[in-house]
Amino acid sequence: MQSTRTFTDKLFLILKGLGMGAANKVPGVSGGVVAFVAGFYEEFIYSLQKVNAKAFKLFVNGRFKSFFNYINGRFLSLLFSGMIISYFSVSKILDYLIKHYELYVWSVFFGMIIGSIYYINKDFKDWNYKTCTSLAIGVILGLSISFLNPAKENDNLWFVFFCGIISVSGMTLPGFSGSFILILFGNYVLLLVDSVNALSTTFYEIMGGNFSFTSNPERVRMLKVLGVFTLGSITGLVTFSHVLSYILKHYKSITLSAIIGFIIGSLGVVWPWKDTRYKLHEDGGSFLLDSSGEKIIENYKRFIPELNIETYYAVAYIILGIVIVLALEVYGQKTRKIHE
Repeated sequence: MQSTRTFTDKLFLILKGLGMGAANKVPGVSGGVVAFVAGFYEEFIYSLQKVNAKAFKLFVNGRFKSFFNYINGRFLSLLFSGMIISYFSVSKILDYLIKHYELYVWSVFFGMIIGSIYYINKDFKDWNYKTCTSLAIGVILGLSISFLNPAKENDNLWFVFFCGIISVSGMTLPGFSGSFILILFGNYVLLLVDSVNALSTTFYEIMGGNFSFTSNPERVRMLKVLGVFTLGSITGLVTFSHVLSYILKHYKSITLSAIIGFIIGSLGVVWPWKDTRYKLHEDGGSFLLDSSGEKIIENYKRFIPELNIETYYAVAYIILGIVIVLALEVYGQKTRKIHE
């Protein structure tokens, strides 16, 4: 499997990792959707499933090459390289775009979600009362999650570890946004903004021979939080992959219909026309505020747009999002044919 990859395949795999990393950081968007539509979702889950007792035994016994081949290491290393690069580059660009062009960015994501629903549903023919029920449950859960209110920030390390386990689910379960779950837990800013920025700053300081961060208690705390969060993410990634692999093998139709439902439910989260004011309150609590600074009940104050030039541009970006997904689908089909 690994030896047949060309340089172009490797490059595109890193780009897919970039896409997954960027998607995982955006509330309402799932990195698993990128994997699903781009045609490498099953290989991703299969490879993670190989991180098991046998792999651990190979590693402990020093059989590193066998360990690397057993877990499909070339695939995982290229993909995760893209994700890591994304968190320190593409994600920052995405943060800038959301800050200055929020409506258009959400419009693209909304279009991508619509395209993803089409992609997953077009080849799914096994509709019956079980899969329809699973679809309905998925929609209800997706919508319910989108209307929950965020909690206060909590840097307790056990809770941070739990956040890591749950947030990484967006990589393995299409339609389930791990970053949005972090908002609901109140730890989005702490874990995906402050701690990542602390690591980035520390890295550049070390490169310049500056180790003063060791005497900075706040920086050390942030690095400790990020380390525990990363450990929780790895634990969740491996655990979810084993569970999903079993479910997909034995209940594939029910699982796929639930995924479709989840993605449909997530449309409420990525609805482009909303008044979003997610800020860090003075007492450390994460609240959603309206334009006057008052706390609002819903996560987002959604509204129906007026017909104007801005709305027309937004619709155009929605269409662009759909086209991006369809283009990924075409590429995914070509890739599968090559490796078949």
